[in-house]
Amino acid sequence: MPSQTQNGRRRRVEEDVEEEDGEEDAYGEAEDEGEEGEERGDDDLDRKARDLVRLALFNEQRRTPLRRDEISKKVMGSKSRRFAEVYARAQQLLSTTFGMELVELQHRVEEKEPPKEAQKEKDKDKKDKNAPGLKKKAAPTGTKTYILRSKLDPRLIKIATSPDADILRSEQEDLPVDDERPKDEDERVSDPSGSIIAWENADNLGSIGLLYVILSLVLVHGRNLPDTELKTYLRRLRLTPNTTVPYTSRVPLAGMGLTLEQFLQACIRQGYLDLQRIGDAKGAQKKRGRAPAATQAANAADEGVVYEWRWGPRAQAEVGEEDIARFVADFMVERARREAAGGDEDEDDEDIEDTPEVRKMRERTLGGIERAAGGKLAQLS
Repeated sequence: MPSQTQNGRRRRVEEDVEEEDGEEDAYGEAEDEGEEGEERGDDDLDRKARDLVRLALFNEQRRTPLRRDEISKKVMGSKSRRFAEVYARAQQLLSTTFGMELVELQHRVEEKEPPKEAQKEKDKDKKDKNAPGLKKKAAPTGTKTYILRSKLDPRLIKIATSPDADILRSEQEDLPVDDERPKDEDERVSDPSGSIIAWENADNLGSIGLLYVILSLVLVHGRNLPDTELKTYLRRLRLTPNTTVPYTSRVPLAGMGLTLEQFLQACIRQGYLDLQRIGDAKGAQKKRGRAPAATQAANAADEGVVYEWRWGPRAQAEVGEEDIARFVADFMVERARREAAGGDEDEDDEDIEDTPEVRKMRERTLGGIERAAGGKLAQLS
C-alpha cells in the first residue's frame, strides 16, 4: 500500500503536468491570436495602400500635388507610424497596375546671387573662396508633397505610338458610316491612327506644347527668364495675353480653352512654373519673393519691378531638364537638316535618318544648351 508521501508526490507531479499542459494551451492560443493579428494588420495595411492609390489618382486628375498631412488625415489615421510600409505597398500597386509611381517634389536649389553677377564676383577675386556673390547651392530638400509620374519605358511608348496594320484595319471596321457620323464638333469621331497610343487624338496637346516651349526658353536663359523677355518671345509666336490656348487637339470650341494669362497662372498653380520677384529694374534692390499671379508681373512692369520665370518643382520631377534639352535639340537638328536639304517642313520626322552626322549635330546642340543653362542638366531622379 503506497505511503502518504508517495501519494503526495504523485499528486504534485499530476498538478505540474496539468500546469504545463495549461501553459502550452495558453501559449498555443496566444500564438494563434498573434498570427491572426498579423494577418489583420497586413490586411489593414493593404487597404490603406489601396486608399492611398485612389487618393493619388484623384489628385493627379486635378493636377494637384498630394500633401503628406493629407495622406495622414485621409488614409493613415492612427497608423501614421506605418507610413513607410503603406507607401511601399502603394508604390507596388501603382507600378504593377498603372505603370506609375509616387515622386516627392523637391525644393528648388537657390543661389545667393544671379549667375551673371556671381561670375563677375568670381572673376574679381578668384583667390577668396568666401567672396560674396559666388554661387552657393544648398542641397535640395523634400517638400512632403507628392505627384504621380509614369514609369513606362520610352521604348515601349515608342512601340505603342507606331502604326500597326492590324490595329488600323480593326479601327476602320469600327468606324460609323457617313450617315451615322455625328455632325456636332464636340462629338466628332477621330480618324483611325492604327496605334495603341494616338497622340494626335489626345487632350492638352496645345497646352503641353506651349508649356514645353516656355520651359525650353527658361532653361536656355540660365534657368531664369525675365517676364518681359518671355512676353516678347511669346508675341513673336503670335501669343498675346488674350490668345486662347486650346484644350483639345481638335478644333477649339467656345469656352474650351484658357487665355494665355490664365494658362500661365494655371502652370504656376500646378507647380510647372514659378514666378519670382527679384527687385526693381535698376538693380537697386535685391528683394526676392513669390508673385501671387502671372498678371502681377504685367501690372508691375510700369512700376519698374522685375519678375523672373523659373521651373517649378513639378516640372523638375515630371519633365526634366535633360528631356527638355533633347526636345530642343531634336527640333533644331531636324530644322537644320530640312533647310540644308531644301525639304518641306511638313514632311514626317521618320524621313530624317539617324546618321552619324545627325547624331554628332545633336550632341553639339545638347552641349550648347547645357552651356546656355549655366551648368550640368539635371536628370529625373
